[in-house]
Amino acid sequence: MKSKKMSTLPRLSGLALAVAACAVLSGCATSANPQDPLEKFNRASFAFNDAVDRTVLKPVATGYKNVTPGFVQTGVGNFFGNLSDAWSAVNNLLQGKGEAGMTDVTRVALNSTFGILGLLDIASEAGLQKHNEDFGQTLGYWGVPSGPFLMLPLLGPSTIRDTSALPADRWGDPWKYKDPHNWRNIGTGIRVIDQRASLLDASNLLEDAALDRYEFLRDGYLQRRQSQVYDGNVPRAAAEDDAEDAPTSNTQVVPGPVSPEPAAPAPVAAPEKTQQ
Repeated sequence: MKSKKMSTLPRLSGLALAVAACAVLSGCATSANPQDPLEKFNRASFAFNDAVDRTVLKPVATGYKNVTPGFVQTGVGNFFGNLSDAWSAVNNLLQGKGEAGMTDVTRVALNSTFGILGLLDIASEAGLQKHNEDFGQTLGYWGVPSGPFLMLPLLGPSTIRDTSALPADRWGDPWKYKDPHNWRNIGTGIRVIDQRASLLDASNLLEDAALDRYEFLRDGYLQRRQSQVYDGNVPRAAAEDDAEDAPTSNTQVVPGPVSPEPAAPAPVAAPEKTQQ
């Protein structure tokens, strides 16, 4: 008989949705920032996530990065990246991007066979670009506004639109259907640790760069998500609207070019569009 136990991520997705609904319906916080009317709640959630990251995730990810051979880390990232390509293909096709969608399908086919279940990313070596598309980006592509910024407990930065897309993203994750459930849970844990390890340098830079790390993370996340929705070609009107809505930030950054890459709470930070 199938076990009735649920994996960690479904419970966290349900928790995230419940918290988001509670925050919105209760009007538990207000802010002068039109993009962040729930700032008080979001800052409390950020503090909780930061405490979990500092005490659990970051030390484990640091140990994983120091002990695990580089080729193993690459294989783990490639394996789960190959799974994400399948959902990227679906979202590219839903957005009417037929060429990109078929590229994703071809990537999955090549990496799942000649790439040994995705452990080797031979598709990128063959010149097939990797995309990272999720259902939140699909909703944005078809004109659904992002809504206010929302910091989800354990899941990290989001928006109302992206939070509403979490069930679809969860449904579209092939790892969700892995049996037995204990292998699925172990794999999910490895996936989270590997993703956090890949962001160690970025998170250290974030800690050194910003006096108000919450503002730095929020503003960087919103800009990044807008860029992802428009595939890096943000219309002038959309950029001007955001500039009008955005208040003057108190965030101070050290001199030099700094990329606003968010530190990833668990589980999971939204993936970037990258070419491997």
